Amino acid sequence: MKYILFLAITALLFFSCKKEASTTPGTDPVDSVNQTVLLMGSFVNGPWGAVSGQARVLRSSNGSLSLALVNVTISNGPDLYVYLSKEVQPINFISLGKLRSTSGNQVYAIPGAPDFTQYKYALIHCQQYNHLFGSATLTQ
Repeated sequence: MKYILFLAITALLFFSCKKEASTTPGTDPVDSVNQTVLLMGSFVNGPWGAVSGQARVLRSSNGSLSLALVNVTISNGPDLYVYLSKEVQPINFISLGKLRSTSGNQVYAIPGAPDFTQYKYALIHCQQYNHLFGSATLTQ
């Protein structure tokens, strides 16, 4: 009985963030003419997925902030979200919304005016299973 329970739990953990059907590439324009790049970083893989590309914090001419995911490729998974976080493993974070595509360019509005000396990481995170797919350390 213990053996069956062990196998069931192991299977659940192993298959919890499985690959799903791919999405269409993101085609959000990353307008560098009317925006200033404040911070940027390159994504590295997390323990539960693969992410490549860049994250850029942009300030528009009207002062609004956004996070641009540039030329990203992200392994498929359920319930993927984009976060700004104080830590690589999200404990204190700002959710920017559900990931719209697993490839291409995407832009997410950043609410308020977070302190980027504390919110140093852009994350791709599986919210349902609390699995980190990838992170980028944001620097100048």
